[in-house]
Amino acid sequence: YIQKGVLLTAPPFSITHFVSLLRQSLSVALSHFPALAGRFSTDSDGHISILCNDTGVDFIHAKATFLSVNSLLSPIDVPDSFKEFFAFDRTISYTGHVRPLAAVQVTELADGVFVGCTVNHAVTDGTSFWHFFNTFAEITKGAKKISKVPDFSRDTVFDSPAVLKFPAGGPAVTFSGAVPLRERIFHFSREAILRMKFRANKGILKSDYYKSVNNEIIGKQSNDSWKTVNGEITSLFETLLKTNANRTDEISSFQSLCAQLWRSVTRARKLESGKTTTFRMAVNCRHRLEPRLSPYYFGNLIQSIPTVASVGELLSHDLGWGAERLHKNVVAHDNETVRRGVADWESNPRLFPLGNFDGASITMGSSPRFPMYDNDFGWGRPLAVRSGRANKFDGKISAFPGREGNGSVDLEVVLAPETMAGLENDLEFMEYVS
Repeated sequence: YIQKGVLLTAPPFSITHFVSLLRQSLSVALSHFPALAGRFSTDSDGHISILCNDTGVDFIHAKATFLSVNSLLSPIDVPDSFKEFFAFDRTISYTGHVRPLAAVQVTELADGVFVGCTVNHAVTDGTSFWHFFNTFAEITKGAKKISKVPDFSRDTVFDSPAVLKFPAGGPAVTFSGAVPLRERIFHFSREAILRMKFRANKGILKSDYYKSVNNEIIGKQSNDSWKTVNGEITSLFETLLKTNANRTDEISSFQSLCAQLWRSVTRARKLESGKTTTFRMAVNCRHRLEPRLSPYYFGNLIQSIPTVASVGELLSHDLGWGAERLHKNVVAHDNETVRRGVADWESNPRLFPLGNFDGASITMGSSPRFPMYDNDFGWGRPLAVRSGRANKFDGKISAFPGREGNGSVDLEVVLAPETMAGLENDLEFMEYVS
């Protein structure tokens, strides 16, 4: 299940009224997303569908008034308390045959409230999850008509006739939930990410010109690094990047950030130079298919893109080397690649194994493009976005937009304790963290 939620300041009315309001607005939201109120159904041939029978979802009101907003947000590591703010903990998607496909838990805090939403990952990907969550908040705020109507058309290559065979009793989780892990949020400002993007696209040592510009950028993080361009306030870094804005081979900001994380986590793991390391990125396929699907297509339309390199190659080259490999794989994941991936799965239907089986993998999920901070329930933007315990293992990373927006990014990083300590001491990585 996907477990994501928002931390809010206390509502300007009683918590009892807020809980009642949420329950009513959730019911209205589900009328627009009827699949979430149904259950899985398997026919005699083994094909699984969602029976939209209005069986309903779980709604939970919990109290944790011994916790304050500051006690949740001030620690360096994400407190385990957040894991208790979600329903269906340690529940796999297969249980959607007998349990609700979604649940909402509102947790009352000393000076705030947390609204946690859990949705079966076989039903939605992150795009559809946040579409539902945004609609839920929009209705709670008082909207009489939703702004983004979901598309439930089902004539896509992802609606496969293949049958996935399950073992007796259902599938098992492919990673251990008992190993010690640390979880931390690393924040990257827009300016820091643009510096990474500049390094990835130009290379800080490719010429004396780029070297001098980079030295100016790093050494001059002062008030005059901001200036007006075409009537907009922009940084020196962004101005430099705009000179190549039309390049089709430009490495993106997010790919640059991913490459830096890949390098630094790999270094922190102290792996042998000949070992292969893998960076997996989940990508939205709606706009990759031809013809394109609606951005509001409701379902799970993601695929995983693996990029591999030896540890020695990744760490002996500059940031641009790894970023370019990530970039090329993302660009190459077009309509043909998507369809080939589906055909390959149909030839051998199987569950996608999550985890870090070789100790050298990183899996990037979620996206800084998701409208997480658009969840205004009536009195302002959330204070923070956090996730539950689901699908977390050594090397699982989730990307969130920064609360201030404007291109900033938060990375929710889950690592083995010794690896996290190494990452925190990685000067190349921590240079960009704020």
